[in-house]
Amino acid sequence: MADQSASGRIGRRTAFTGLAAAVPIAAGLARPASGAGAGKRTFVLVHGAWHGAWCYQRVTDKLTSAGHKVYTPTLTGLADRSHLMMPGITLQTHVDDVVNLIKWEDLTDIVLCGHSYGGAVISGVAEAMLPQIASIVFLDAFMPESGQTIAELSPTSRENVLASQARGAISLPAPPARAFAVNPADQAMVDAKCTPQPIRTFTEGIPITGARERVRRKAYVRGEQYARDAFDAAYEKARQDPGWVAHKLPCGHDVMLDLPDRIAEILLQAAAN
Repeated sequence: MADQSASGRIGRRTAFTGLAAAVPIAAGLARPASGAGAGKRTFVLVHGAWHGAWCYQRVTDKLTSAGHKVYTPTLTGLADRSHLMMPGITLQTHVDDVVNLIKWEDLTDIVLCGHSYGGAVISGVAEAMLPQIASIVFLDAFMPESGQTIAELSPTSRENVLASQARGAISLPAPPARAFAVNPADQAMVDAKCTPQPIRTFTEGIPITGARERVRRKAYVRGEQYARDAFDAAYEKARQDPGWVAHKLPCGHDVMLDLPDRIAEILLQAAAN
């Protein structure tokens, strides 16, 4: 299956996908660069709701084995930082997690990637750190407008928020992995590792002025086996915009688990375009 991109997009801006395409990994991944620091890239990979840095391990291994630098921050209150769960965690808290990583590590020329809810996080990061971002990649991700919340974008999330608020909860329980159309081999692992999501990350928006659109290299990746209207709309918007590269992949929502080779390749393409 070929990636779907804007009409008339040719040459290096045309993307191709499918399981067959996952075999020959991109040249930047498969072939070590020559010379000190030549061809090396810096990636900041932001996970989605209920997940943590763990979900990117396969992609991280592929990128770091080729000499690239990869950061996969776990957001406050989740996974290995679940002991920090508290009522005051908001979307802005998670934006600050990533912004401070970029600042304290002195990162520049980065490829910033966000999965699912992480699309809202990296949209906020772009507002604060635009000069440091060379490429931005949305993996089956939300792209909210200014002030727009995840609960507004997702009917399922809105129902979960209302039910949790009725119980006086400060977090949202994780859905089962099968709800994300995760491949059967990984469902038990995902169920074991997912943790509750701070509820205010879904109920509070942030100011967005469109900095993500001003990043020079932009890509959107859609996992076509997971039904979500907000992601379909974001994909179509990217597909029709010549400033973006749009990919549609034969996988579920956790694209980095289902097709790690292809995701690593797409990230490298985003860095090089």
